[in-house]
Amino acid sequence: NDNTPRFLQNKFQLEINELTSPGARFYLGMAEDADVGSNSLQGYELEANEYFTVEVKESQDGSKSAELVLRHSLDREKEQSLRLMLTALDGGDPPRTGTAQLWINVTDANDNPPVFTQDRYHASLREDAPPGSTVLNVSASDADAGTNAHVIYRFGKMPAKVLRKFTVDAGSGAITLQEVLDFEDTRAFSLAVEVTDGGGLVAHCKVEVEVLDVNDNPPEITILSLSSPVPEDAPAGTVVALLNVNDPDSGENGQVSCELSGEASLSIVASSGSSYKVVTASALDREQASEHRVTVVARDRGRPALSSSTEVLLEVSDVNDNAPVFEEASYSAYVAENNAAGALVLRVQARDADAGANGRLVQASEPALFRVGLQSGEVRTARAVSERDAAKQRVVAVVKDHGQPALSATATLHVVLAESLQEALPELSERPAGAEAAAAAAELQFYLVLALALLSALFVLSVALV
Repeated sequence: NDNTPRFLQNKFQLEINELTSPGARFYLGMAEDADVGSNSLQGYELEANEYFTVEVKESQDGSKSAELVLRHSLDREKEQSLRLMLTALDGGDPPRTGTAQLWINVTDANDNPPVFTQDRYHASLREDAPPGSTVLNVSASDADAGTNAHVIYRFGKMPAKVLRKFTVDAGSGAITLQEVLDFEDTRAFSLAVEVTDGGGLVAHCKVEVEVLDVNDNPPEITILSLSSPVPEDAPAGTVVALLNVNDPDSGENGQVSCELSGEASLSIVASSGSSYKVVTASALDREQASEHRVTVVARDRGRPALSSSTEVLLEVSDVNDNAPVFEEASYSAYVAENNAAGALVLRVQARDADAGANGRLVQASEPALFRVGLQSGEVRTARAVSERDAAKQRVVAVVKDHGQPALSATATLHVVLAESLQEALPELSERPAGAEAAAAAAELQFYLVLALALLSALFVLSVALV
C-alpha cells in the first residue's frame, strides 16, 4: 500500500440554493488509488457538520464515487457558506488518505420579507413648516441578498388629501412635506407606508404625524346683537351689545381676553363661554354725548400675541328730561301809549336741550278759556267757548303779595258749561248738601248766570262785528 488516494482536484465549489429540499444529492466525482485489492480506494468521509453527509456510490466496474447528500434545510441568512474537508480512504494497514476542500456557497432565495425598524413611527411638525421640510425617515431591511434584498418605499392606500400633503422617497424612505399645513384644519395625519423587496414581498408600517399649533390666527370678533339707540335714562349695567370672540388656535394661542378702548361710559364683561357683554358703566346723558364710540380689542396669549379690534357705535336716544329754559330770567319792554294794535311789544325766546318733539315753546292749540284780572280778580272768558271744551271747567286763581318772602293763597272756581240752567242743575246738585252746600250752590249759580250772561253778550258782540 504505497499509493495514496488522490482527488483529481483539490477543491470542489458548489452553489446550492437555500430552498433546496433535504435529500438532494450532488455528485463530487471519485478519487484515484494506484494500489489494487484491499489497498485500493475503499470509501469517503466528510467533516462533521449539520447539513451534509457523503455517500459512496459504486459503479458496475467497481469504481467508487462520492455523492454529497443534503440532510437538513439550508438557511443563507444563518450560514452563507460552508467549508468542509472531504477525505478519501484506502483499505491498507495502515490506511492511506487523500483530501480535498469542499466549498459550498448557499445561494439566496427570497424567503425573507422586508422588516421595518419600527411598526409605528411618530413625528411632530409645526404648522408653519415650509413645503420640502423633512418629516422623518422610515427604514426597512431585508435579510435576503442581491436583488431580493433591494427594497422600494411607497405610500399605501390613503385619502387623496393626505397624498397631496406628503411624499416618500422610493429609495431612502425619507418622507417630506409637499403642501403647507394648517393646524386648525387637520391636527394629525396617519400615513400608511409599505416597502417591497425585489422578490415582491411587502411589509407595512404606520407613521403618525402630529401638527403643532402656531399662533397664526388673530381672534375673531362677531357682534351678535347691538341695541342702538339706547334711551338716555337707561340704568347703569344695561346690556347694549353682545359679542362672540373666537380664536381657532389651541392652548394659550387660543385663550383670548377682551378690553374696551375709548370712552369710560361703557364697559365690557365676560359672559358664558366665549361671549362678552358691553354694558353701560354709568348714567347716560344725550345732551352731553349723543353717541358713544368704543373699540373692542381682543388679544390672545400667544407669543407673540395677536389681536384684532372692532368698533361699536352706540347712539343715545332722547328722553324728555329737560324743561324749557328762557334765555332771560325777566324781560322789560317799553310801549308807546299811542302804539298801533298788533304792534310788536317784545320777543321772548326759550330753549330746550332735548331733541325732536321733546325739544320743540310748541304753541298751544287753543288759548285758555278763562283769564283773571291782575288787580281786580275778575274772571273773564278769554275766547269763545267751543265744542271741544270740557263741560266741567276747574279754574285755580292764585293771589300773592310782594312781601319777603311772598305769601300766597289759592281759590278754586268750578264752572259748568251748559246751554241752559236746567242742564247745569244736575251738575250743581252733585255738590255737598246742607247749608254750606246750599250757599256754595247759590254762589255757583250766581257765577254760572254771570258766565252765561257774559257769553251771550260776547256772542251778540261777535255777531254785530261780523
